[in-house]
Amino acid sequence: MSSKDWLEKDFYAVLGVSKSASADEIKKSYRKLARELHPDRNPGNQEAEDKFKAASEAYDVLSDEKKRKEYDEMRSLFGSGAFRRGARSGGGFDPSDLFGGFTGPGGGGSAGDRRFGGAGFSDIFSSIFSGGGPSGAGPRRSGPQRGRDVEAEVTLDFVHAVQGTTLPLTLRSPGVCDTCHGNGAKPGTVPRTCPQCAGTGLISRNQGSFSFSEPCRECQGAGSIVDQKCPECRGTGGVTKNRTINVRFPAGVGDGQRIRLSGRGEPGERGGPAGDLYVQVKVRPDDLFGRSGDDLTLTVPITMAEAVLGTDLRVPTMDTPVTLRVPPGTPSGRKLRARGKGVQRRNGEAGDLIVTVDVQVPAQVSDEARDALEQFAKLTPAAGRDRIEARLRRLG
Repeated sequence: MSSKDWLEKDFYAVLGVSKSASADEIKKSYRKLARELHPDRNPGNQEAEDKFKAASEAYDVLSDEKKRKEYDEMRSLFGSGAFRRGARSGGGFDPSDLFGGFTGPGGGGSAGDRRFGGAGFSDIFSSIFSGGGPSGAGPRRSGPQRGRDVEAEVTLDFVHAVQGTTLPLTLRSPGVCDTCHGNGAKPGTVPRTCPQCAGTGLISRNQGSFSFSEPCRECQGAGSIVDQKCPECRGTGGVTKNRTINVRFPAGVGDGQRIRLSGRGEPGERGGPAGDLYVQVKVRPDDLFGRSGDDLTLTVPITMAEAVLGTDLRVPTMDTPVTLRVPPGTPSGRKLRARGKGVQRRNGEAGDLIVTVDVQVPAQVSDEARDALEQFAKLTPAAGRDRIEARLRRLG
């Protein structure tokens, strides 16, 4: 892990503990998050997976006494605001603003002799002054910029969510300009390399024994100059338009699940990478089937005679029907299981179909059926209500 990572990330906030938290408190919080966010418990949930990795990264630092001390020192040093004050002044950057009494590399007991997270101050300066430091800590390039992430919502039929499907999704959002193909220049012309920065977008400056970079003023950090701008996008390289993409929804996608499609969001500016597309899934309820985790559920009515005598019950699944044996004397509410007929898992296996039998009592019967039931009642033992009767006798 680099010093840049340590500067940008608040590991205490990731684990939800205070800066004064004890080692036991840190361990307890991490274990709780690890259980909740583990990929095995959140299959297909990219957001949970990212949070799980972040929690593991934070615990790796804060659980180690030496790493935690170095992390705290670095965050305290760069959180003082000294660098930001120096960066805003017109006279450049003074190292003493940042390190107080430290004199820089080479002095006995100086800041140059101390290392944070395996990186010296020269590494820190390199990451900060190249525009890669934390927000507000240094100049950033205004050249190629990553596109913004896009959010969309799709409603799937129950069967499509269980079996997986591919659907076209139409989005109205910024896209690459078809006229200039994203370079921002008028057709027939091309951007030219900035002569001031030689296409890097940065100009290096020296300040005493230190050097740092700032965006090139000639090209505004783009690295290229568009002399004749595209009339369609006015030099930005992008326009708002409708675009249709095919989205693959994996088998077993659940209601409320969020699918991430890398690089399918808004295109970047001036050749920067595209953002990501996040698709929120809603699943339309089915008139027969329900879902419990990786299992499908189904309630099937049976008659009193079928419950008493037993029967072979033919039921639908997501593909081919199956026949389940209802044993004689089956009570209402008993669950039968058809293995492998549920939702497909990521490992290629599938959950089960859980069938609940519902013994239905007819509201009306014929005279012949009534006579048969009365004869049946005489020939069968009474229901086991001994404990009920005993309580009633005690109550008087």
